[in-house]
Amino acid sequence: MNYFEKLLIANRGEIAIRVMRACRELDIETVAIYSDADKNALHVKYADEAFHVGEAHPSKSYLNMDRIIDIAKKSSAEAIHPGYGFLAENYRFAKLCLDEGVTFVGPNWKSIQAMGSKIGSKQMMCNAGVPVLPGTDGGIKDIDVAKKVAFEIGYPVIVKASAGGGGIGMQIVNDEKALEEAITAGMRIAQSAFGDATVFIEKYLQKPRHIEFQVLVDEHGHAVHLYDRECSIQRRHQKLVEEAPSPIMTPELRERMSASALKVAEVSHYTNAGSVEFLYYDGNYYFMEMNTRLQVEHTVTESITGVDLVKQQIAIAAGESLSFGQDDLSIRGHAIECRINAEDPLNNFAADPGKITRYRSPGGPGIRVDSGIHMGYTIPPNYDSMIAKLVAWDSTRFAAIKRMQRAISEYIILGIKTILPLHYAIMNNPQFIEGNTHTHFLQEEQLTKTLERYQLDEEARMQTLAGSFEQGKKIAAISAAVNVYLRGKKQ
Repeated sequence: MNYFEKLLIANRGEIAIRVMRACRELDIETVAIYSDADKNALHVKYADEAFHVGEAHPSKSYLNMDRIIDIAKKSSAEAIHPGYGFLAENYRFAKLCLDEGVTFVGPNWKSIQAMGSKIGSKQMMCNAGVPVLPGTDGGIKDIDVAKKVAFEIGYPVIVKASAGGGGIGMQIVNDEKALEEAITAGMRIAQSAFGDATVFIEKYLQKPRHIEFQVLVDEHGHAVHLYDRECSIQRRHQKLVEEAPSPIMTPELRERMSASALKVAEVSHYTNAGSVEFLYYDGNYYFMEMNTRLQVEHTVTESITGVDLVKQQIAIAAGESLSFGQDDLSIRGHAIECRINAEDPLNNFAADPGKITRYRSPGGPGIRVDSGIHMGYTIPPNYDSMIAKLVAWDSTRFAAIKRMQRAISEYIILGIKTILPLHYAIMNNPQFIEGNTHTHFLQEEQLTKTLERYQLDEEARMQTLAGSFEQGKKIAAISAAVNVYLRGKKQ
């Protein structure tokens, strides 16, 4: 079915290509946008049409709402898919699309606005009976009241930005002496990052697991969940490894948590694809937030359910009903995703943009690589450092881990530093293999020796690759000379 004739992707890199692939299978023409830094990017070449959107800085390009709407109209695109990041959770952009007669492939703007406030969404869930962490009822207006709340719920506590995301502005506080300074700093960071200085306090859990549920809701009142994902391995509150299903999930726990996830979607009047995130600790779970967009880790859910989430997003946005119900869904096997970032894991994850001089992605059964990079591509310093996603699927979790280990050993990216060595260390870590992960896994596990061993192995592999490359050049030169000789003989 042709839901739209033409769709604009208001994003870049691998997620733009991911959406375009779904569109191509649906016979929908695609429109790419690109900044000065992305004029030679793969997503620009992949699209049916491409338009320059502005300068390299996001505020002048991928966050320029008026310019993007203008391009949509000029290209006759009927719909806009925001991907993730940039404008994906910007309710003003979703409303602007509605006002301008362009379909926004995502939830309605009111739901985005409601769930974009951590304080407001937490109060909404508390009223609906969804478990939430104890903390302040609203934004902090009085330091003395904040101290009283922190004392009552017990230290440590965490200071969060109400409008925040990605761990920006979060500060863990262990005693009353540090609380006032943390609140002041948190408000300053929140104002700078989000234009909203509101912060609040929650009870801080020492070693929770981060578990989320994927939901799909159409505009006709049909809602399903597509099971759970474990996203506990993080650095600076940002996910690095995700898997589906969660290793600790039981049928009883899944039933309770999925019911809560669907309740979140119901009370927020949600439509389209979304993820409800929980913290799990000591047998209890607590609502954390709802991501009102497609998640980076949607790939593992697709792997275990066989559902193309991007196609479902587009169908729902076109007004279609879900073509399946909850009883039609089941879990098939296990999937793991490793985010590949252009960062140095041995240097505090410092970003390392630059030119890729060698590139070879892994393949074989059960392996998926979502990427917008290639050999010779220069990674710009202007955007997020994630450059690819490596996904391994197999019939069991242990088999998926072994498959991922194999895929990492095949993945070659030269010219920049990446976190592939870290993923090698994680996949070979006994605690990870046993499923014993939590949000402080990286800080607690000693992975440095494994990282260094991987780098030694990688250097050996690179020398082999370089030797093969030089040998290939010699063979090519000999072949060319032979061809020249044979052509001369024929003449």
